[in-house]
Amino acid sequence: MEKKIKILAFAGSLRKQSYNRALLQAALELAPPTCNIEIFDLKNIPLYNQDEEQNIPTAVQSLKEKVRAADALLIATPEYSYSIPGVLKNALDWGSRPYGDNAWNNKPVALIGASMGMMGSARAQYHVRQVFVSLNMHALNKPELMVATAQDKFDASGRLTDSTTRQKMTELLKALVEYTRRHSPIE
Repeated sequence: MEKKIKILAFAGSLRKQSYNRALLQAALELAPPTCNIEIFDLKNIPLYNQDEEQNIPTAVQSLKEKVRAADALLIATPEYSYSIPGVLKNALDWGSRPYGDNAWNNKPVALIGASMGMMGSARAQYHVRQVFVSLNMHALNKPELMVATAQDKFDASGRLTDSTTRQKMTELLKALVEYTRRHSPIE
């Protein structure tokens, strides 16, 4: 029997009722039995400050440890001002510092996102992919999951109700598990 893939997931939004946080909850619900997903909350990650690199904050240490222990990553990003939210960019910066201590190095990653607009976080996702190059993260290219008009796809409690989006999430999670197994042998 193959070992289950450990996926660390987090959202680039701090809002409690965030559609991106709700997408991660849907991932927990829809995850195939071949993986375990753990959600990490970025709310305690302080703003990156190079002066603090030699005294890494506890929340950053925890993030880096969890990233290193994971076989793959699942990142849900909103789109702010046509780009990456500061919360997400901040976490990516901290995880790669100090120089030579990049927790993201060589990690398979799937990127998802939701927005109330018609683009479904497409621009933010493409910008994050550019950052992945610098961090040596290996993005799953297909399938993509960009949830447009998110307000119509979740119920009042934040549960993903749109059947097409649920199916795409299921496909993406299965693809991430397969991609991770191909990318690096799992012990």
